[in-house]
Amino acid sequence: MIPLLRLYDRAVGTLERRTSGALPLLARFGFAATLLVYFWASARTKLGPGLAGVLTPSSGAYAQIFPRQFEAVGYDAGQLGALHWAVTVAGTWAEFLLPLLIVLGLFTRVAALGMIGFVALQSLTDLYGHGGIAHAETLGAWFDRAPDAAILDQRLFWMLILLTLVLKGGGWLSLDQVLTRRLTHRPGA
Repeated sequence: MIPLLRLYDRAVGTLERRTSGALPLLARFGFAATLLVYFWASARTKLGPGLAGVLTPSSGAYAQIFPRQFEAVGYDAGQLGALHWAVTVAGTWAEFLLPLLIVLGLFTRVAALGMIGFVALQSLTDLYGHGGIAHAETLGAWFDRAPDAAILDQRLFWMLILLTLVLKGGGWLSLDQVLTRRLTHRPGA
């Protein structure tokens, strides 16, 4: 039995060493295939008109990010403060930039960590700001035979992909890997 376990350990160890970049690459592919366009489409709805739209959020941006505060001021963005504007602009930029960094595999761990924070805030806003907490089908439940709840079920899979990238990095075919190779193979380094 011991020789069989040693053989198994050697085989698994070899497999792990030779494929360590595959899982992060597949996680980045899964993110690109399922979430990149979702986040970019959401971010586009937050842009104001014209080129200045990256600094002048649409009213929909405030409605999405600060639903209760925006309603309280009669849907007049001018009544909201500078902090609301800054959070809305930063959130919009993050929704464009962090997914792009993940797909490129550039600063992957930091971008994935940022997306984890983003998704956590998005989920809290959906539940409490938009009232999803009052609808059991929106929140969902784990271990209930129904894998389609928008918050607990879906976002668990999102977090799993993102956590894989935080722990493993960008993997094969990432700009992180290219930069690391260049930095470690410089003459005089």
